[in-house]
Amino acid sequence: MSSFMFYYPLVSFAFFFTLKLLHQSRKFKNIPPGPFSLPIIGNLHQLTKPLHRAFHKISQRYGQIFSLWFGSRLVVVVSSPSAVQECFTRNDIVLANRPRFLASEYIAYNSTTVVFSPYGDHWRNLRRITALEVLSTHRLNKFLEIRRDEMKRLVQKLSQGSCNHFEKVEMTSRLSEMTFNTMMRMISGKRYWGDDNEVRDVEEASKFREMIKEVVPLGGANNPGDFLPILRLFDFDDLERRLESLAMRIDGFLQGLIDEHRNAKQRANTMIDHLLSLQESQPEYYTDQIIKGLALDMLFAGTETSAVTLEWAMSSLLNNPNVLENAKKEIDSHIGQERFIDEPDIPKLPYLQSIISETLRLHPTAPLLVPHEASNDCTIGKYNVPRGTMVLVNAWAIHRDPQLWDDPTSFKPERFEKEGEASKLIPFGLGRRACPGAGLAQRTVGLTLGLLIQCFEWKRVSEEQIDMREGAGITMPKMIPLEAMCKARHPIINKLSSQNVAEDC
Repeated sequence: MSSFMFYYPLVSFAFFFTLKLLHQSRKFKNIPPGPFSLPIIGNLHQLTKPLHRAFHKISQRYGQIFSLWFGSRLVVVVSSPSAVQECFTRNDIVLANRPRFLASEYIAYNSTTVVFSPYGDHWRNLRRITALEVLSTHRLNKFLEIRRDEMKRLVQKLSQGSCNHFEKVEMTSRLSEMTFNTMMRMISGKRYWGDDNEVRDVEEASKFREMIKEVVPLGGANNPGDFLPILRLFDFDDLERRLESLAMRIDGFLQGLIDEHRNAKQRANTMIDHLLSLQESQPEYYTDQIIKGLALDMLFAGTETSAVTLEWAMSSLLNNPNVLENAKKEIDSHIGQERFIDEPDIPKLPYLQSIISETLRLHPTAPLLVPHEASNDCTIGKYNVPRGTMVLVNAWAIHRDPQLWDDPTSFKPERFEKEGEASKLIPFGLGRRACPGAGLAQRTVGLTLGLLIQCFEWKRVSEEQIDMREGAGITMPKMIPLEAMCKARHPIINKLSSQNVAEDC
């Protein structure tokens, strides 16, 4: 009897789910084709990681617009350039919604941050604040000294021990440290990564790092209960309790930063201070929760993405030493060794920009972009897309489409010398929900990569090519963290030494 009582809800759910599928198939006779789905779980059992590769394989059989069932949720995957343009022109408003996930409900203030908020007045207010007060050209220029300082600290650490000979260095953690500290200093004026003597509050920094480690595996759409609602009744892995605990700690940490800045005697050059000054005159638009949400989005959307892009770029350069040499010649020709490359120099270095574009083409940090949800019935291509459907864009597949690109799997920055090629890239999304931090990301990646090329000689640890396999994670990290051999280029490092940053040289 007890066994029957346990399975009865599952059998009932399967029965009603099957009826729902039959109803959907009658109502929407022209949804995109896709593989056969099972009751209850749909196509979840057919998905392997990384998802962008699994989706590409399915598209080769069912076409560049196909559908899947993630449990009870219909998902349409698009990897056709023309269909993507249709999504974010004619259907831009309809597809401007975001699906709700358990993690975003808890951590992103009930899905009210600029990344996860549904389309509407609240989101428009957040987007306005982000565009005008957080990520505008004027605000980014205000933080230029912070970016310069953190990147020179990275150069300093790499130069220690590598002034007279090649030294093996591990790049993954160093790049992450640089991007996290850059972002946190812009947000709050504090460094949280590095040696204990580099951070002002060691205990606070330790707690912050622990929270970051917890968020990464818990974030994203990795909860089966998001697609099989009945599983939320059981919560076998205690995910909701862990998310609730983590959300409370993150909120307490961010609120502590706001209170600290609010009670300071004078305003500093930070995002929090700037938004608090606006809060005094417009409290209804700049609430504490909105400030915390903006800080959260900047931290999680703008740190690991830049670090991962830099790691892929350096890996590609090490596997293509001729490209690295050409980039070095361009920098030496335009900048020389008498001063450091700076942000205003980046637009004058087209080959360096092409390297970044080619890196984003082959290794987009959001290979499926951020999920969209249809707020109403619409059509994509020749197919019907019902209201509530989750729409995923496989940017990774589009960036490797042989109909769009010559020799699409090879690393060839020269392809972007052709006018209009860069416009085919969609690493930051399209339409009104495109990533608002694209400008900051391009500044960070451009200046850091330029400094690494200008300040060091680079080579692989061995004769073998750098392993370019992808690891698990929503930002498409490398499976094997990058290690490389570097040696300081003395003229420019001596310049750094004269500024008391790299004294070992």
